[in-house]
Amino acid sequence: MTNTILIPVAVAIISILVGTVIGYAVRKNVWEKKVQNAQSDADHILTEAKAQVDAAKAEVNAQKQAADAIKQSAQNTKKEKILEAQEQIQEYRQKVEDELNTKRDAIARDDNRLKQREDTLNHKNSLLIEKEDGLTEKENQLVKQKADLDEKIKKADELVQQSQDKLYEVAHLDKEQGKKMVLSQLSDELVKERAEMIQNSNEEVKAKADHYAHKIIIDAIQNSSADTVAETTVSVVDLPNEEMKGRIIGREGRNIRSFEALTGVDLIIDDTPKVVTLSGFDAIRREIAKRAMERLIKDGRIHPARIEEMVDKARKEVNDDIYEAGESALMELGIHKMNPELVKTLGRLKYRTSYGQNVLGHSIEVAKLAGTMAAELGLNEKLAVRAGLLHDIGKAIDHDIEGSHVEIGVELTRKYHEPDVVVNAIAAHHGDVPKTSFIAELVVAADTISSARPGARSESLENYIRRLTELEQIANRYDGVKQAYAIQAGREVRVMVEPDKISDDRITVLARDIRNQVEKELDYPGNIKITVIREKRVVAVAK
Repeated sequence: MTNTILIPVAVAIISILVGTVIGYAVRKNVWEKKVQNAQSDADHILTEAKAQVDAAKAEVNAQKQAADAIKQSAQNTKKEKILEAQEQIQEYRQKVEDELNTKRDAIARDDNRLKQREDTLNHKNSLLIEKEDGLTEKENQLVKQKADLDEKIKKADELVQQSQDKLYEVAHLDKEQGKKMVLSQLSDELVKERAEMIQNSNEEVKAKADHYAHKIIIDAIQNSSADTVAETTVSVVDLPNEEMKGRIIGREGRNIRSFEALTGVDLIIDDTPKVVTLSGFDAIRREIAKRAMERLIKDGRIHPARIEEMVDKARKEVNDDIYEAGESALMELGIHKMNPELVKTLGRLKYRTSYGQNVLGHSIEVAKLAGTMAAELGLNEKLAVRAGLLHDIGKAIDHDIEGSHVEIGVELTRKYHEPDVVVNAIAAHHGDVPKTSFIAELVVAADTISSARPGARSESLENYIRRLTELEQIANRYDGVKQAYAIQAGREVRVMVEPDKISDDRITVLARDIRNQVEKELDYPGNIKITVIREKRVVAVAK
């Protein structure tokens, strides 16, 4: 009984133990599989994480390299900008220094002009004081002459009364008859004296007028002296070395072709050491070319694009200089109001020459001469100065517009509403139209003085000698002419005639005929004076 109970219990215990062992083994197997799976998952996760970390590191390295490249590029850009800014600062500093130097020169010139004007005013004041002293002396002389005249009149009245009394006594004439006789006799004497006084007065007035006119012209010339200039059609640019010629020429001459096409000036490179020559008839183009070439040589980079840039800068500078030249002329002459376009056209005369004489300098000289003479004669000085300054304004653009410089000048001044007196002075300064004012006459005289003074205009020796020869030949063609001489540097022809063949009345006609022939056949600046001399000598020898 007991064994029967124990056996099942033992079987049950054994079953429980076997089941426990089996269950433990099964659970262990399951847990080991789970551990293996977890380990596999962990290894997979670690591998992916490591791959992601490596990718992240690679991306960070790439971003770092890109950042370094951007930083390097920024530094390079910064350096370039700094260099460019330094160049701009240097150019601006140079430009400011040039402007300051120009303004200093202008201020110095203004100071010199003010000093000259002050000296002129002091001179004029001294002349006025001398004139006042002269007038006071003349007044004293007139008072004395009046007293003498009163004394003479008194004596004449006494003589008349004595003559009347004597006539009454001798002729037994009545009072009225005696008065008529005396008055008739006195009238004849007074007419004769009056004729002599008139003749003497005319001669005195003529002499004083000539002296006064000469004095006015001399004072005007002294106050308006100008330099002698020489005509030229070339400009020379210095080079730092001979190697620069090759850089100027460029590959297959492309730099020369580009430079000549942009400036309109011929560039001549020859064997002359360290120089190149710019040749051109237009002085403005030549100045632009010279400045551009000097900039290119200083810069050192010479190629078509750089040439175009420098030519544009030089053209702008020359245009600014042209306007400043016009303004300087107005400031020098005290003209305060003029159309800006007309001022710019006036400035172009700085680069225009006529027979080697700078036209702007000539115009300023004519303005000063005309103004001085107008002031001396009591005319409108400002209008005279304005007319003298603008008389050759047409020459500034006569190469660009058809017509003579007189016609162009008249059109310009009318377009910009200049006074009628100025327009007429321009139109009449070569005798094309009648003069309507004394100012026009003064402009003609000042123009002649400025252009005819020695050294004002240059001509070749060959042309000069040929003109003198032709002058003498023209005069010698006429019958009765004994000898003809061109004197005063070709400004006068003195003609000696044979008195037996040409009368006094005929010499006037001969002078006019020679004048007309000279005007017809010759081209010359200024005026030529024709002087015909007829002299008859009779010689007797006493033995």
